[in-house]
Formats: sequence, structure tokens, C-alpha cells
Amino acid sequence: MSPDPVTRTPYPDPDPVASTPNPGPVTDTGTAVHRAVAAVEHAVKGPVFDCRMCGQCVLHSTGMTCPMTCPKTLRNGPCGGVREDGRCEVDPSMRCVWLRAFERSRRLPWRGHFTALRPPVDNRLTGSSSWINLLTGRDRRTPPGWRP
Repeated sequence: MSPDPVTRTPYPDPDPVASTPNPGPVTDTGTAVHRAVAAVEHAVKGPVFDCRMCGQCVLHSTGMTCPMTCPKTLRNGPCGGVREDGRCEVDPSMRCVWLRAFERSRRLPWRGHFTALRPPVDNRLTGSSSWINLLTGRDRRTPPGWRP
């Protein structure tokens, strides 16, 4: 256990994968295997979920709704500018992504994941395969000092 730097109270050591410093730009995404897996992932998830290939897929915790389709790319809930009719303040022609996510998540057996705090998006992973990033643990690395 490490002491919290502010309160000096002990807290459990974080996940070793998540606490590993970000190594900088993603490496090996240019290999033929990475490109092929990313192409297949986009071919599957793009038409079904409007996937934006952020490299850190959270569909399972957002009611199978991609939060990156939000014009503000908010990852943890609506912005506060949702109109009374449920429309987006930035693009009034679309329904708020987070209202859709909330409605859909209530129908899923793992609906409790909806309220979990998600780490900020690592934009260096954009375009890479979230499947590979999940297997390697790259999608769980967080910025220094970030804790849910």
C-alpha cells in the first residue's frame, strides 16, 4: 500500500498495467497484423455502432453506444447542454448520445457499468485496434495522477 500524497492515508496500489507511465506514441500500429485487425474491427463495429476507432472501446459500459459520436467526444456523461427534448446543443438534429446510452444500458444485463467513471481518452490510440489494445493492456494506461 502506498500513502496518498495529499492525505497521507494508505490506499491500495493501483493496477500495475494502469499505473505504468504512458510510453508515448503507440508503437507497432503500422505492422500488417495491426492494420488488418484494425480494418476488420472497423468493418464490424463501424456500421453497427458508428465506431470512431478511438482505440479504447467502452461500448460495454455505455449501452452499446459509442460516446465518441458525441460532438464534444465526452466520455463520462452529457455536457449539461442537452435540450429539453433530448437533442444535442451542438447538433440539434441528433439525439444526445448519452441519453441513448442511458436508455440502452437499462436493457443490458451489465447495466451497472454505465455509472463507472471512465479514464480520459488517450488520443494517441486513435485509429488503432481496441481489441489489440485490450489484449496488451494499452487501453488501461491512464495519465499520471488520474484515479477514479
